[in-house]
Amino acid sequence: MIRPLLLVGALAAPMPALAQDASTVLATVNGTDITLGHVIALRERLPAEYQQLPDDVLYQGLLDQLIQQQALNDVIGDDLNRADELSLENERRAFLASRMIGRLAEEPLDESAIEEAYKEQFGSAEPETEWNASHILVETEEEARALKAQADEGADFAELARENSTGPSGPNGGLLGWFGAGQMVPEFQQAVESLEAGQVSDPVQTQFGWHVVKLNETRQKDAPPLEQVRPQIENALRESTVQAEIERIAGEAQVERAEIDIEPSVIRDPELID
Repeated sequence: MIRPLLLVGALAAPMPALAQDASTVLATVNGTDITLGHVIALRERLPAEYQQLPDDVLYQGLLDQLIQQQALNDVIGDDLNRADELSLENERRAFLASRMIGRLAEEPLDESAIEEAYKEQFGSAEPETEWNASHILVETEEEARALKAQADEGADFAELARENSTGPSGPNGGLLGWFGAGQMVPEFQQAVESLEAGQVSDPVQTQFGWHVVKLNETRQKDAPPLEQVRPQIENALRESTVQAEIERIAGEAQVERAEIDIEPSVIRDPELID
């Protein structure tokens, strides 16, 4: 992570343009070279919020950070305790495993596998009904019945909603737009499903109050085309493919577990690695 040294780097004089060669030496600390490649690699692993900083700020800050780290590294040298050495081993193991997973994830997906996954998920899907409805939300049943009567007598439903509804859709004439099964509370959904297009319901009570509902129209929603859901299918397929490959690699590894009894609570004893 870039610390306050970034502010110092932002004020530093700019360096002359260098050839874009990863081996280009940017600084030497006690005989150890810091190269452009080191800076690029460090930037690649920065959190997203730091990636947005201006390039000149990033460049100077990262270079300063690497210089400081190398200077500190030279002081400590090999003077590490057992816990330090074990942590370094774990970090290297985790880094290399992460890189391997990244390579697996970069493997191209077979188009036939993508099409098969699409058919499996959507091939037998039945068309789903969607409803377009409007409603008027009020506090009491009496208000709802009075509004229902006005609607039955020919009053404009949208105007009634604008004048009387306490819900957020009121200013828009009560229009809720299109929704599918399960998107509304059960009482409201049941009322909508009981209506024909153009009909207005009797008052319906939900946790939000009393509703008068008008069904505007219905439609059948078919399965989405492959190209519309391709990103989701590819992500899911890639995840399952990578996981299967991880399990294969781990399963083929020569693993010998020691036949000894370990008390699990011992992992909470850091003194063992001091």
